[in-house]
Amino acid sequence: MKSTFSISSKLLLFLAVLHHLPPEYSSSPPPPIFPKEAQPTKSGYLTVNQTTGSSMFYAFYEAQESNSTSVSNTPLVIWLQGGPGCSSMIGNLYELGPWRVSSSLRQNVEHLELKKNPGPWNRLFGVVFLDNPIGTGFSIAASESEIPRNQHEVAKHLWNAMEEFIALDSSFKTRSIYFTGESYAGKYVPAIGYYALKRNAQLPKEMQLNVQGVAIGNGLTHPIAQVATHAINAYYIGLINEKQKNLLKNLQEKAVGFTKAGNWSDATIARSKVLNELQKMTGLATLYDYRRLIPYEDDLVGDLLNIDEVKKLFGANETMKYATCSGLVGEILSDDVMKSAKYMVEYLVKNSKVLLYQGQNDLRDGVVSTEAWMKMMKWEGTEKFLEAERKVWKVKGFVAGYVQKWGSLSHVIVSNAGHLVPTDEALNSQAMIEDWILDKGLFAQDQGIMRHPSANRFKGF
Repeated sequence: MKSTFSISSKLLLFLAVLHHLPPEYSSSPPPPIFPKEAQPTKSGYLTVNQTTGSSMFYAFYEAQESNSTSVSNTPLVIWLQGGPGCSSMIGNLYELGPWRVSSSLRQNVEHLELKKNPGPWNRLFGVVFLDNPIGTGFSIAASESEIPRNQHEVAKHLWNAMEEFIALDSSFKTRSIYFTGESYAGKYVPAIGYYALKRNAQLPKEMQLNVQGVAIGNGLTHPIAQVATHAINAYYIGLINEKQKNLLKNLQEKAVGFTKAGNWSDATIARSKVLNELQKMTGLATLYDYRRLIPYEDDLVGDLLNIDEVKKLFGANETMKYATCSGLVGEILSDDVMKSAKYMVEYLVKNSKVLLYQGQNDLRDGVVSTEAWMKMMKWEGTEKFLEAERKVWKVKGFVAGYVQKWGSLSHVIVSNAGHLVPTDEALNSQAMIEDWILDKGLFAQDQGIMRHPSANRFKGF
């Protein structure tokens, strides 16, 4: 998801109160910006080009319930943000990390603060947040020409970064790896998964990445099918009328036509026109969740990460001005937007396991958008998956959404959520990722389908 970065008045007021107010104006000293328990286990830079020094920024949080005897079997979840060009620190500090940034009113002044996430994804698993591609967030591109222009280049950099990360700790080598992400990571995630499995086949076991699966949330994966769903989706929700639906369909057809012709620049522009027109027609605060009265406040992440003390804590380049999303990276990858990554998912579902999940209220990359291309997959299990029962999914006795599963493919609709599922449904998204990785609940193995023999040795604590 894209957001516009600015040093907000919240940050300026926060710094003023923290450093300049006399004692008589405060009944107690302000809390630290970043409490010790909120700090990452490891963070810093992973070199992706040894010659130029281009590096990918990362923040790693070890599993909260791991111990020294079991940590080597604890899965690693790798999180990639979308955009293209948005920082995974959004995922860390606004979605699924152990602590979230928010703003609060104290003494009639708004302050930034961190609060514990009730449903962090690192409860049972180690989680790594990567600012990908280089040029995004705190990541460093030695030159503009090094920023990836397609998914193959993205995947190569991610492979290099993962090799560097695994080398940081001997226990990482044996741990299963799950690549996850949302939005434009609907391409990044299958790209690195596909690249890793192909590369593994050419390497001795000790040099392989132990990739066991991928999870994509509200992803843009097969755009030619997805762009054609906006009109009918909005119409049946009741957000537009038939005349507006037909106008939107005409715009969609232009985007499809440009895509079929391989006119990637015009196809990207045409898709933007579809979304802009839908926004105009509906008057919604955001298409990312049609229920919201205000957009997601992920700009708070930028406010926090531009505080020098916080940059230093994370081991980030302190001279950099952090932006939640990079316009430059987005522009460089603009010709990639309408290209498909479906064939990569098809390969992955045959050789690992795949989770596709969507927040029910997302109008950009939501349920209808995803189902449009899922049924097109060239996979021997597609027909049986489409015939599989869609089951009601409950967490603590309450309906959390719906799960459809056959063999190595799982599809989840998350109720009461939009584009940023972990932000909207922290506990339920935590339950989803844990059960999926551990093959529990509605994700338990069924139908007698054989999968990767090394998958899921870890069974939780």
